Amino acid sequence: MLLTLFLTFAKIGLFTFGGGYAMISIIESICVERKNWITHDEMMKVTVIAESTPGPVAINCATFVGYKQKGLAGAIAATIGVVLPSFTIIYLISVFLDNFLEITWIANAFKGIRIGVGVLILGVGIKMIGKLKKKLFSCIILGISFIAMLLISLFSWNFSSIAMMLIAAVVSIVVFAIQGAPSAGKDGEPK
Repeated sequence: MLLTLFLTFAKIGLFTFGGGYAMISIIESICVERKNWITHDEMMKVTVIAESTPGPVAINCATFVGYKQKGLAGAIAATIGVVLPSFTIIYLISVFLDNFLEITWIANAFKGIRIGVGVLILGVGIKMIGKLKKKLFSCIILGISFIAMLLISLFSWNFSSIAMMLIAAVVSIVVFAIQGAPSAGKDGEPK
């Protein structure tokens, strides 16, 4: 199982361009749909937790999946698997090619990859929104966040993403304090 975790995440790390957000859809496809290592709800939760903890999202997701399967040894195997390909490629590029991105066909390839990564990230977002439990408060927060991010991007306002996360945390804490803790359903999940 440790070798399977390592090889699975090494493949994800080797063939996914664009960083952690682009890897989320691949991790979900392999770990949730093909191998059933985690559920879709766990994937959504780990994505949120991975985003709010230090470190790259894909590494945090790999660590969680590995830990869930084989404890600490699984977490280490999955983490090394997802990191090793990128580290090796970047190391080789830095050693052998001083002006790697100045090569015209490589620069053009990366422009195309950037578009593909954007589409991958958009696809993950749409898929996660589609599977989200539709509650009025969640929809309002989603809409306000989307409009805020759109305005910040369109008008190039200098607004810290950390400040936005802190504002969202304060709003959530206030709503939690007003409404109280959600009651648990039959499966132990909040209603």
